[in-house]
Amino acid sequence: MFTSVLMIEQPLTTVDVDFVTTLHGDDQVSFVVLMQPRGDQDRLLRAIDDVALGELPEALHESDEPEGDAARGPAALALEHSLAALRHKGAKAVGQVVEDHPLDKLKAVVDETGADEVIVLTAPHFVEEFFHRDWASRARHKVGVPVLKLFAHNE
Repeated sequence: MFTSVLMIEQPLTTVDVDFVTTLHGDDQVSFVVLMQPRGDQDRLLRAIDDVALGELPEALHESDEPEGDAARGPAALALEHSLAALRHKGAKAVGQVVEDHPLDKLKAVVDETGADEVIVLTAPHFVEEFFHRDWASRARHKVGVPVLKLFAHNE
C-alpha cells in the first residue's frame, strides 16, 4: 500500500478529496493527515496573501481568525471532516492536529510510517512562496521523500 502524509490547513473539499485519492490511479493509498491550524500562521502574511488574491474583505477580517489554543477546536473539527471524507472515498486515513513544530512533526511521521510521499495541500501564500519559506519548500529539505504541493479548493 502506498502511504501519503497529507499536510493541510483547512478542511478538505470534495474536489480536494477526489484529487488526492486519484493521484495514484488504482493503487491503494493510505493517508496520514496532519492538520496545521491556520490561526498559527502570521496574521500579516495572511492579510498580504488575501490582498494579492483580491480578497479584500478577508484581509480586513484576519484579526477574527482564531489563534493559539482557540484554533485547536476548529482544527480538530476540520481534521475529522477531512478524515471522514477520505474514508468515504475508500481510502485508509488517520490523522492528528499539529501542536508544535510542524516540520519536525512531518519528518517524524514520515519516518515512523515509512511514507512514500508528502502532499502539502494549502491555499496560496505568495510572500512565503516567493522566499521559499512555505511548508512544501521547507519540507523538501527535511523529509527525505518526494513532496508534492497542491493548492486547496474552496467550495
